[in-house]
Amino acid sequence: MRKYWPLYAMALPGIAFLVIFKYVPLLGSVIALQDYSVFRGLQDSPWVGFKHFETLFRYPDFQRVLVNTLLLGALKTILAFPIPVMLALMINEVRHALVKKGIQTALYIPHFLSWVIVGGIVFDVFAISGLFNIVIGWFGYDPVLVMQDSRFFRAVYVITGIWRDAGWGTIVYMAAISAIDPQLYESAMMDGASKWKQMLYVTLPLLMPTILILFLLDIGNFMELGFDHVFNLLTPMTYSVGDILDTYVFRTGIQQAQYSFATAVGLFQSVIGFILVHTFNRMSRKISDGGLW
Repeated sequence: MRKYWPLYAMALPGIAFLVIFKYVPLLGSVIALQDYSVFRGLQDSPWVGFKHFETLFRYPDFQRVLVNTLLLGALKTILAFPIPVMLALMINEVRHALVKKGIQTALYIPHFLSWVIVGGIVFDVFAISGLFNIVIGWFGYDPVLVMQDSRFFRAVYVITGIWRDAGWGTIVYMAAISAIDPQLYESAMMDGASKWKQMLYVTLPLLMPTILILFLLDIGNFMELGFDHVFNLLTPMTYSVGDILDTYVFRTGIQQAQYSFATAVGLFQSVIGFILVHTFNRMSRKISDGGLW
């Protein structure tokens, strides 16, 4: 530590962030087992065991909310996760430096828009007088209230997620690709490998460990779809397919000041996430001999 103290000093802000915002709040998870009162505090609030978990499981719409959460999580993982990988592979094949940087910048920009702004854009595009209905009107179709139709909510959720975050997700993959030894590509070219085969047999296999790690990190948030993303796209007509655990907690836990209940739901989501990470990590170790641990 004396020899490498500058490195430890550089790590201190990150360690402090983890301790303050990740580990210390874990102590507050005990309120899931209490009827927590802000005025009584942790010590004097009565213990009620698993009362709030039972309330969650007995909630009449719990099955619908859980199914919506699982379906949107599955769609997000299956459809949205591979997109940054494909974008990174395609961007890597662009040889003109200026064009390459321009494409990357254009793909990064949407990430800096808040979901409030993205939601406003989406509602404007799909409004009766919006761009979508204008275009389909050219082909003789009647206007469609996309944002008020439950059939389209999940598709809109996935597409907006890809549009906003796919470009930002390429950063790690581009960094991993840039670390690949150029001699491997030279050897492949000498063996007659085309650009497609170089990408398929050199880039992709060497990128796989990074893909695996990011997939395991992403699967841990399987149940946490992003409250702001869903909430800013929801309408009363799409609650049947768009109401998830996060929005349910907001209505019942936050707005009604049921903090213990909200914490219980958060713990439930975390346990599911831990089980998924542990399961997929064991699978990855058997398949590729790699994983988070």
